[in-house]
Parts: sequence; structure tokens; C-alpha cells
Amino acid sequence: MANMQMTKTPMPEQAPDVRNHNFLEVCTGYTAEMAVNEAKRCLNCKKPMCVQGCPVNVRIPEFIQKVAEEDFMGAYEIITSTNALPALSGRVCPQETQCEAKCVRGVKGEPVAIGRLERFVADWYRENVNTMPEKPESNGIQVAVVGSGPAGLTCASDLAKKGYEVSIFEALHTAGGVLVYGIPEFRLPKAIVGNEVKKLEAMGVKVMTNMVIGRVLSIDELFEMGFKAVFIGSGAGLPMFMNIPGESLKGVYSANEYLTRTNLMKAYLEESDTPIIQSKNVAIVGGGNVAMDAARCAKRLGAENVYVVYRRGEAEMPARLEEQHHAKEEGIIFKTLCNPTRILGDENGRAIGMECIRMELGEPDASGRRRPIAIEGSEFVLDVDTVIMSLGTSPNPLIRSTTPGLETNKKGGLIVNEENMTTREAVFAGGDAVTGAATVILAMGAGKKAAAAIDAHLKK
Repeated sequence: MANMQMTKTPMPEQAPDVRNHNFLEVCTGYTAEMAVNEAKRCLNCKKPMCVQGCPVNVRIPEFIQKVAEEDFMGAYEIITSTNALPALSGRVCPQETQCEAKCVRGVKGEPVAIGRLERFVADWYRENVNTMPEKPESNGIQVAVVGSGPAGLTCASDLAKKGYEVSIFEALHTAGGVLVYGIPEFRLPKAIVGNEVKKLEAMGVKVMTNMVIGRVLSIDELFEMGFKAVFIGSGAGLPMFMNIPGESLKGVYSANEYLTRTNLMKAYLEESDTPIIQSKNVAIVGGGNVAMDAARCAKRLGAENVYVVYRRGEAEMPARLEEQHHAKEEGIIFKTLCNPTRILGDENGRAIGMECIRMELGEPDASGRRRPIAIEGSEFVLDVDTVIMSLGTSPNPLIRSTTPGLETNKKGGLIVNEENMTTREAVFAGGDAVTGAATVILAMGAGKKAAAAIDAHLKK
């Protein structure tokens, strides 16, 4: 009999005044008892709309039924039949706008906590089984994957399972892409990402770091080396700025740089030699998930006051509600309907403040959101010594500028057809390198689709 509890089983988490001083994971995960209780809330619909809301088509009611039966191994096998990275997607996927948004339990209450259950199953497997997969029988065909973020890892996993000899070329010194440089430890522990990379290596995938494709090797040279297809999953790592006075001052970072120093280079550890400014007052410009990550990192790095400065209202913020909620609990101050006009510096070229102007919302713009309009004469100065620009990113132009015949759109994203093939024969692409900055799960879906397309192309 279904559990008709109207609300989700609460997720255990660290207290806000404790967690904002450490980088340990905020949410500590369901116990087995909690997971079974939540799984029994699922009505096991005959036409499960939740599956349609999942970019990688996880067989959601089937795995939840296994959890309800306390068959956690069976649940893991069902999830991983379509999702190569459940421990990751269970933590950072915006389920509230995808699978859970379509759950019928959400009509008169809260939807089933699909993401929390997925995370529980993946964590249970890692903590209790964690058997490394065996290398499938090789078909002798080599495929190159550029980038080891969610799109690249998913594509590599699916191709390796089909017997392809896959090599991943990662520009940084650690595999994982945005999963290791962008998402903080307190949301996604890096040991979990490392474990997923080990699984790929067990399947025979070669992971090569410090390999900047477009500099160390070109796409053309990969084909000359014997690769029959290339997947580009290089992400969107080129930060955007406002082009206002003072952005070149010391103490002004892009969110990408700030998070890379903090997460990948572990600036939060005492023994780390990674330089990062120890700030007293920090402003993050932007309202997305990356802005929330940067703000929460700044607080943990010792800042007394951390401000999120966003030109629209709170209702228009693109960040997940859960991330906004956690940020507020941790003492982050939201300065909405404000827009920076310049950054002020001292005689040493160091940021000492940020001038802002108050905004009001007008009619909707092309994005469908109400357009922010400056209120004349409402300028004020925010006393900050560090400014972090979190305005979005675009694909790095390096690969497209070194690969003849590779066409892009106006925003720098690679142009692909319905099979995720670019304008170059046998060169495929997916994730942020195509769409611009998006979610981890959408990148995984693109990697999965591209792997199937590569397989079909090479079998012609």
C-alpha cells in the first residue's frame, strides 16, 4: 500500500551555522529507512510522466519500486541501465523542474523525492559494493572524447560499454570538468567524481590530463592518430564580464576563476599554496546556481558579509530554489533589483567598493522575463573588497579556431545536426560546448545521445 504522506521525507543536513564554516557535504543523505519510506510514496503510475521529464530516461518507477522492496542492488542496476552517473545527477540535477515536476504526487502535495532516492541508491552501492566494471570485449575501433565533464564522461561510458577503445583528453590536471572545478565540495564531494572516473578506466577508457586540444593536439591530428570519430564535450569555460570601469582591479574575479581556485586547487585547505584573497566583504554579481556556489564558498573562506547582487527580483532568479534557500540559511545577503555601474579602487589598484544603481522591472524582454530598468538618481556604494562576476559563460573558441570546417552559432556554440554531428564529418559534440552553460543532466543527455549516434555512424 502506498505511503500517502503529503510531504517529502526530510533530507538530513548540517546546521547552517555549522556548515557555513566547513566544506563538508551539506546534505548528508537518506538512511535506508528514510529511503524506503519515501519510495513507498510512489504510486507506480501506469503512464509515468516522470520518465518523460528525465533527459536520460531513467526508469524511475521501476527503481523506486526496488527501493521500496529494499532491493537496493536491483535499484542500482535499473538506474545505471540508462544513467552512467547517478551519484552525480542525484546531487546536482534540477529534479524540481524535470522528473519531479511531472510527478502526480505533486498535484496535491510534494512530489516523490526522486533525486534523493537516486542519490541514496548510488551512495549505497559505492559504500557497500563498489565493484569495478569489467572491460567489455573490444571492437578495435578508437574514439576520442574531448573533455571529461558530464557530457564527455557519459559519452565515454556508453561507447566503452559497446566495445569501443575510448580515450578522453582533458585540458586540466584532474578529470571531471565542471564537476571538479565548478561545483563545490559541499555540494558534490570530489571523491565521488574520482570514483566514477575509476569505473571508466576499469572499462578500458584511457584518461589523459593536461591535454589541451587545439594546442597540444588538433582535431585533425586525432584522426591522423587513428581515431575514427571525435566527441567534443569541452564545456563552456569562457567567462563573461559587464565591461564596466574597474573590472581589471585586483580583487575582481570571474566566478570560474574563483571556483577553480577554491574547488579544484583546494584554496580552502590550510596546506594549499593556491593564492586566493582572504576577503572581508564580497559581492557576487549574478543570480544563477554558479553565483550561489561562489557566494557560499566566499562565506566558508571567512568573509563576514557576502552579497548576491542581481538586477532583477528574487522571483526571477534562475538559481534553484534549494540553492537560494541554503544560501540564505548560511547568511548570504541578497541585494536584488540592483545593478553594478563601476568598481572602485584604491591607489594600489585594489577593489574597495562597488557602485550600484537600483532597478525596477518593466515589460517582459525577449527572454520572457520582465526587463530591469535603472532608477535615475538611486546610485549607492557597496563596501566590498572582492567582486566575483557570475554572468554566465560561453564555449572557449580554441577548438573551433583550430579546426577548419567546424561551424558555430552567434554565441560560439558548435552547430550540430539531430544526431549531434557537427559540420565536420565524424566530429560530434554535445553539452555546454553546443548549448552554452546549462545543467549537468542536460549535458549527460547530450553525451548519451552522441554516443548512440557515433555508434550508428561507425557501423555504416
